[in-house]
Amino acid sequence: MSLKNPILPLRILLALVGIGIMFLGFNVGFGGIRTLGWQGPTDFVEIVDSAAFRTQDSHFRFLGGVWLGIGMVFLAGAVWLARLRTVLVILTGVIFIGGIARVSGLDFRTLLSFSVLPSLIAELALFPLLGYWIAKSGSPAK
Repeated sequence: MSLKNPILPLRILLALVGIGIMFLGFNVGFGGIRTLGWQGPTDFVEIVDSAAFRTQDSHFRFLGGVWLGIGMVFLAGAVWLARLRTVLVILTGVIFIGGIARVSGLDFRTLLSFSVLPSLIAELALFPLLGYWIAKSGSPAK
């Protein structure tokens, strides 16, 4: 962490966040509901209606692709922070809304499990803090 560039730690964090989100986006975007298996087993679903599964799988792949794109924006923000500052702040808010949507299932056993809780904490606490840091890192590009 250089004192000559106080924004460097933020840029490094944005790159790491972007790469992490891209990893998750690739896993679902190109693996569908079953995923590519990068986060664990893929045999957790049983197909009872093939047509409905293919439709939902297509929707999951789309959402994975959107997540991949969001990760790419965070990664780009590590390079073009001033230019993408407002977009990055908005995306941290979007991720917070995703965390709220996750809670709406009211399945607290799952929400508090080790498989979900770290993501939930990131969505509801860490991303808002990241958004605040991004917002305070300078004035938006004109």
